[in-house]
Amino acid sequence: MSTQKVAVITGASQGIGAGLVSAYQDLGFAVVANSRTIAPLTEENLHTVPGDIGDPQVADRVVNAVLERFGRIDTLVNNAGIFVAKPFVDYSQEDYDRMLSTNVAGFFHVTQATVRQMLKQGEGGHIVNVTTTLVENALSVFPSVLASISKGGIAAATKSLAIELAPQRIRVNAVSPGVIKTPMHAPETHDFLKSIHPIGDLGDIADVARGVVYLENSPFVTGEFLHIDGGQSAGH
Repeated sequence: MSTQKVAVITGASQGIGAGLVSAYQDLGFAVVANSRTIAPLTEENLHTVPGDIGDPQVADRVVNAVLERFGRIDTLVNNAGIFVAKPFVDYSQEDYDRMLSTNVAGFFHVTQATVRQMLKQGEGGHIVNVTTTLVENALSVFPSVLASISKGGIAAATKSLAIELAPQRIRVNAVSPGVIKTPMHAPETHDFLKSIHPIGDLGDIADVARGVVYLENSPFVTGEFLHIDGGQSAGH
């Protein structure tokens, strides 16, 4: 088995996910990256697997690819997510199905397969879940019940898994971002979005990447929620 560490990152084609791929490569990891739209690519320390991570067959394909390509899994970053902000009564069945598929099933299938492999390796491991500060601190300007149902479930699972897997030295942590400057936020919305953070600015992709790297490099930290939200979770 190779001694080079290997990370799996979902939702990795742009924004935070692409930043995390670069961050883990900078740490010396080989990376297997997944998203619906990611281009097929195989390089020395990078392999991509296109597909919807909410599909259990895609999750299996991701894990099989990392084992065939690199032979082990040390870290999984569950970054894939869909966010739809609507009044509760306006959500459609399609909204519900899409968000639960990506945000919950996407977490469940790939994490279960990854944990099985980590247990087989017997060397511990690390799982990081990307949630949202809105799970803990709802804002009237962002009606987000489906995010709370789905990402809130992942937040609860973070603590449960951290305790369950601690004896096997598999750590489970989460980062809870506020609004991060990514292509999903049009420039004309930035001034408004800045106003929801007490610090008065948007976060950068690098802020989230630094937070995940901190957790990666902190072997005594598990079950932790690292808020990267400009003070939003502290209050207003």
